[in-house]
Amino acid sequence: MAKISSISVCAARMPLDQVTSFSNRTVHARDYGLVKVTGANGVSGIGFCYVGSAGGELLPIAVEKLLAPVLLGRDSLDVEALWKEMYQEALLQGRAGVVMRAISILDTALWDLNARSAGLPLHRYLGAASADRVPAYASGGYYLDGKTPALLGEEMAHYVSLGFKAVKMKTGRLSPKEEEARVAAAREAIGPDVELMLDVNNGWSDVTEALQYVRRFERYNPAFIEEPFLVDDIDSHARLARATPIPIATGEVEVGRWRHKELLDKGGAAILQTDAVVCGGITEWRRIAAMAAGYGVPMYPHWFHDVHAPLVAATPNARYVEFFWDDQVLNFRRLIDRQLEQEDGYIKLHQTPGLGFDFDEQAVARYAIAAGGQPWMTLENNR
Repeated sequence: MAKISSISVCAARMPLDQVTSFSNRTVHARDYGLVKVTGANGVSGIGFCYVGSAGGELLPIAVEKLLAPVLLGRDSLDVEALWKEMYQEALLQGRAGVVMRAISILDTALWDLNARSAGLPLHRYLGAASADRVPAYASGGYYLDGKTPALLGEEMAHYVSLGFKAVKMKTGRLSPKEEEARVAAAREAIGPDVELMLDVNNGWSDVTEALQYVRRFERYNPAFIEEPFLVDDIDSHARLARATPIPIATGEVEVGRWRHKELLDKGGAAILQTDAVVCGGITEWRRIAAMAAGYGVPMYPHWFHDVHAPLVAATPNARYVEFFWDDQVLNFRRLIDRQLEQEDGYIKLHQTPGLGFDFDEQAVARYAIAAGGQPWMTLENNR
């Protein structure tokens, strides 16, 4: 038993080195929410999430006012009961968005704490299907000033030279003709046998608009089209899935097993990209993955390879980890003290207890959105 003795929470804001664009937005900085849950045995587990390009200060409020009181003084092994109570406590304020992300990272920290207390790497604590490594695809292809289709092709080819057999690029920002030129350049650069994934980031308004792009893309044999529409527009995902042979992938900002079930029932996703630190934590992610297996749908979880690699290793219908080669976009990597390594297109799993890394406290102090100069707010058990 590991009775929860304290919870620490922090929001950090990290500017991007280079302003970066997606199909319909431009990002200058990223806000992250961080937590540490410590047991009476002295062991701490960690959790983290992306909060957005602003508003990171909201997450510590959700932890302090709503969720920490549920957890403090409780047994960390009671993860199912604690998840249910956190969800119920935040029913009016949460169910999605920053409050659900707060639940997600506290739940993740509980799993990390319990695995560390057991002396096991998280993937083994979860019942690993793979003990040493998991397959990954290289993610990139963002819009930068002066980045031509030829330069995009060079970027994709670089990932292939590192051993990746699947790569992903952004699309949907420019006209159909201009986007076809980018996709064509990427396909030519990587050859016919490497999987080419296309991420729209909710860039299209309706199926009619989407088909103006997708019909041009089909000849380049994409592995999937990701997030073509707003996440709530499940019906359009399903209609597009029926209109094109290209698989539709989505779910990275989707929450809870109930919304995922609707997505699966309507045929809106051939691939689920469910993010554990968005959907409700490791507890909810595992429920969703098991449900997806019943539909014959694989899991390709969305970024944060640091937490998703052990989940993919422990989940038979999880096929890929999304991997960012550098820290220019996923700059969260600068906040932790140990990086996952890749080799020949695979992520090598940590073999130390829990997630296998901790926060870099100097980096956290540097980037914290701190009140009173202290990066962490610590809440203690008074029961």
